Amino acid sequence: MKKISQDEINDVAWKACDTFRGTIDPAQYKDYILVMLFLKYLSDVWKDKQEEYEKEFKGDKERVARRLARERFVLPAGCDYYTLYAKRNEANIGELINVALEQIEDANKAKLEGVFRNIDFNSEANLGQTKERNKRLKHLLEDFADERLDLRPSVVGKQDIIGNTYQYLIGRFASDAGKKGGEFYTPGEVSELLAKLLAPKSGNRICDPTSGSGSLLIQVGDQVSDGNFSLYGQEMNGSTWALCRMNMFLHHKDSARIEWGDTITNPKLIEKDALMKFDVVVANMPFSLDKWGAEGAEADKYHRFHRGVPPKSKGDYAFLCHMIETAVEGTGKVGAITPHGVLFRGGAEGRIRQALIEENLLEAVIGLPPGLFYGTGIPAVILIFNKGKKTKDVLFIDASREFVESTNQNKLGAEHIAKIVATYKAFKTVDKYAYRATPQEIAENDYNLNIPRYVDTFEPEKMVDLKAVQKEIETLEGELAGVRKQMAGYLKDLGV
Repeated sequence: MKKISQDEINDVAWKACDTFRGTIDPAQYKDYILVMLFLKYLSDVWKDKQEEYEKEFKGDKERVARRLARERFVLPAGCDYYTLYAKRNEANIGELINVALEQIEDANKAKLEGVFRNIDFNSEANLGQTKERNKRLKHLLEDFADERLDLRPSVVGKQDIIGNTYQYLIGRFASDAGKKGGEFYTPGEVSELLAKLLAPKSGNRICDPTSGSGSLLIQVGDQVSDGNFSLYGQEMNGSTWALCRMNMFLHHKDSARIEWGDTITNPKLIEKDALMKFDVVVANMPFSLDKWGAEGAEADKYHRFHRGVPPKSKGDYAFLCHMIETAVEGTGKVGAITPHGVLFRGGAEGRIRQALIEENLLEAVIGLPPGLFYGTGIPAVILIFNKGKKTKDVLFIDASREFVESTNQNKLGAEHIAKIVATYKAFKTVDKYAYRATPQEIAENDYNLNIPRYVDTFEPEKMVDLKAVQKEIETLEGELAGVRKQMAGYLKDLGV
């Protein structure tokens, strides 16, 4: 059998979205597509294992069933994609899919409980009235029946095809969803950059308190070469939380603990009645979130806002303070993607920023190019905090001018990522690109961290050679006079 490529699978999966495109908002139909892909994956893996054991045990059904019951997950009889596909013309197909998903959840509570609770294949509000809904669901099941979308491990091999397809679709949905897309997805190359900057080590506990679809968390974990790490996350949006749980499962991060809830007002990663501590804390936080919960910050039982309460209309420092408080004392590292405003805004934010610098927690400020994120053209910045800093200096990197330009969304190339990481590791001033500032210099700037105050990227204009310009003008005037004379001759010949 011809081996299918990752691109082909991506194309088939994306084409399945045609069933919904134009009639339902991408932010809504993405959940139906991703859940169907997830079900197809479970069904194909199960089918593969069933065939393998039937061969091994020569059709002994009891032994096959016993062996299947010990698999990574259990797929109850009649709940697989193929059974639902066979029933695609049934009048209650939406209800049948819902029942199948519920039974899968019940059979795999430890790993999949709640994953399908926010999806309703029988929803009139989302999928239309019965006739219309049944037609859409039939098309959806038929789209996934494409023989190229055979996700059996014996066909696709050991590559992380399904995980990659899932990430691909999430990225495409984020792009289509515009501003909403940025809420659940961090572009791959930005995740890669942050993962390399934080360089987690074997045995590390890694957390993303605003996990979104989990792509950033997975990328950071995958930096640990021996696979010895543990992942934790929290996500406020219910359907995005479910997306993240499925993403973890598809990437074989079964033990990842992802909580559903508001990280600021209801942190759920708690240990012995205190905030859990992590070796690496990473986040692409919601930019300048309004109504983040300032009213309860003074009385926060975890004392996260002891440096001051951030303004109620901008939650950036609320997330930063939470992240710093959850990093392991003496060694923990924090990497956050934030808007530039956190570098220079005054008031409460200015006071918190000064305290963080005086406590020698801030290690690096890295300015990113514009247009990297879905739904916003504004440039962002990466802040690295390190509780085990070896110096009191702060490194500023202006990486804003080096990127791959694109019509819809700019990207960081491999060479750009490598340059930023190498500069951060070297921790030295690089002309027109990076500057190692002392605490005194930052204090003299009134704790304003705006990058142009430290990294001078001014390029003097070239001197104009007036003699050469004058000579060029004379040459052009001579050529113009010649053309005029020639034109006059032509007109005379024509009798004009």
